Amino acid sequence: MPETLRLGFPVTSCTSPVEYLTVSAQYLVVSAIVVIAIFFLSTTDAAHHLAVAQDTKRVIADPPTASILRPRPGIPTLDASAPTVGGEAILDLNIQYSDAKIFNPGTGQFDAVKLRSYRDAHETTPPKIPFVAPTIQIFPGETVRITLHNKLPAEPACAPANQDPDIPNCFNRTNLHSHGVWINPTGNGDNVFLNINPGVSFQYEYNVSPNHPAGTFWYHPHRHGSTALQVSSGMAGVLVVKGTRPPTPEATGDIDTLLRNADGSPFAVRLILLQQIQYACRDANGKIKTDPNGTWVCAPGDIGGIEGYDQFGPGSWPQSGRYTSINGEVLPTFDNAIAGRVERWRLVHAGVRDTIKFQFRKMREDAQPFALAATATQDESIRQNCPGEPLVQFAAATDGLTRTQIAQRTVSVLQPGYREDLLMVFPEAGDYCIIDDQAPPSTTVNNQAKSRKLLGRVAVTAGQAAVPPDIKSYLQAELVAAAGQLPADVRQKVQDELRNDLHLRSFVPHADIKDADVTGTQSLIFNINVNKNPPEFMIDGKRYDPLRIDRVLMLGGVDQWLLTSNFVGHPFHIHVNPFQIIRIMDPSGKDVSVTGEPNDPQYANLKGAWRDTLFVKQNYIIVMRTRYERYIGDFVLHCHILDHEDQGMMQNIRIAVPDGLGGIAANHH
Repeated sequence: MPETLRLGFPVTSCTSPVEYLTVSAQYLVVSAIVVIAIFFLSTTDAAHHLAVAQDTKRVIADPPTASILRPRPGIPTLDASAPTVGGEAILDLNIQYSDAKIFNPGTGQFDAVKLRSYRDAHETTPPKIPFVAPTIQIFPGETVRITLHNKLPAEPACAPANQDPDIPNCFNRTNLHSHGVWINPTGNGDNVFLNINPGVSFQYEYNVSPNHPAGTFWYHPHRHGSTALQVSSGMAGVLVVKGTRPPTPEATGDIDTLLRNADGSPFAVRLILLQQIQYACRDANGKIKTDPNGTWVCAPGDIGGIEGYDQFGPGSWPQSGRYTSINGEVLPTFDNAIAGRVERWRLVHAGVRDTIKFQFRKMREDAQPFALAATATQDESIRQNCPGEPLVQFAAATDGLTRTQIAQRTVSVLQPGYREDLLMVFPEAGDYCIIDDQAPPSTTVNNQAKSRKLLGRVAVTAGQAAVPPDIKSYLQAELVAAAGQLPADVRQKVQDELRNDLHLRSFVPHADIKDADVTGTQSLIFNINVNKNPPEFMIDGKRYDPLRIDRVLMLGGVDQWLLTSNFVGHPFHIHVNPFQIIRIMDPSGKDVSVTGEPNDPQYANLKGAWRDTLFVKQNYIIVMRTRYERYIGDFVLHCHILDHEDQGMMQNIRIAVPDGLGGIAANHH
């Protein structure tokens, strides 16, 4: 089961310390440990003000797990309780407004918000954080039926049919996209061209292949014209494909069958849903309320929301003063970590407009309470209170797809849409800072330099034995021991791969695409025409047209793609089939897909990796390859800065049946 979290939040200096008691269906929590800290915050006019913070902790749940009915159990494999081939999973999601609160570290208060959200239609008790979508857990080989019930208000003034399709519109119309999941893109499958209007219920049917990779994926709305607004509102959830298939001498298996303790139980798992809820409060004229510095503010009695695309655009996320949340909480503390225990952190970047550089550092024992540190003072606060060297992270999977070799790093760069599976070992007891590290402008979605910000902390207790300083060798020994539980005919092979610098070849879901496999080429250029008002968001010099098919590709074909951007960076995402990275060329022509760059590690260790989303920096050239397997029909590729997508940075793709003569078969009707 996912670990629980602890949250620190303060009261103002005029409030006496209090004890908070939260009762939920899953947890009884008594908050404890009151720490009074006095610190000064500098302002631009050289004045100082005094803040007294109370650091009170409470336990919170990870994202709730969706209620799934499995009337047909399927055929079990390694885990007799796990339905795989032939199973059926049925769940219902309501789409509705939810009233909630979000902690604002800049003020030390909670802001009231009203947000569009996914809710489990069969929830018996309202969730503690209602805008966080329930986690969906499915298995390869299942037929998954997800019914959406759109309970948002009707929109009588919705845009007319002849309106420019790249003007955001109809914010209560929606649909569902299973990001990274390999399923049919048409009909009742992962069909992003559907409109699910208010008052309508619609059932999606995902026939998940028996050989679908196990991994970390996610789901979110994808209706053109409302995607960014709905995702930023919180309509996003983790989707985990659970693996039960060990490798065999003939085929690769699911990494889930390796990541197990000596007693056969899975490694401790933490689900990390990173969201950027860019809410605003508005005045009587509908304008966003700001302070004299331009930072968004909400007065007592205000209710924040996300109701317009004036809340997005270049620089809007830093200007908003909002914080990246983890499972709906701002600045949480993760409890129950144990020094020396291997943990699997499943990270999902479900935000819209900010790059995250995920890092751990040891916190000073006498560190000040961090919850009240304002955005402008975060960097100095982190420097003082989190002085430890960054911890080593071990990336086992990227975008839900197991790597050929575990990548060792000290920071994980996540752009919108990314996922990373990290294996973490905390070396000793104490508190650890979770940091969103600094980054230069060319490496970020906002194209602005970002300073460090605190995301939360991990409270680690002592383990049974001391952890040696060589964490890599320690993890390697743990994984080799875990491989001893695999079937005898592959056990030695997997152990030898792990001893060979942490290779995972027995668990990689896709075969490499060789030069001789390539049957065609594609190219793509992102651009923004800033000479137009409003700016035009384009791919290959064209804005999105829902009636135009931009590319017709052949089922069974293998293309090599060249991706670039003429203006700022953009996260490229293509639906259905993932791609393998061949080279990443910087403007001088140097391949940086192995070593990365001195000031930007995001491209390091990506050569040969499989992904479904990748950041394309300005004037860089991404060389990648993809196979068009199993599925035909229409789907999309786009920039995963979702307000860019909603305003035209998207293309329609069609996969068609070959004619046997080297071309595309014509339809006979």
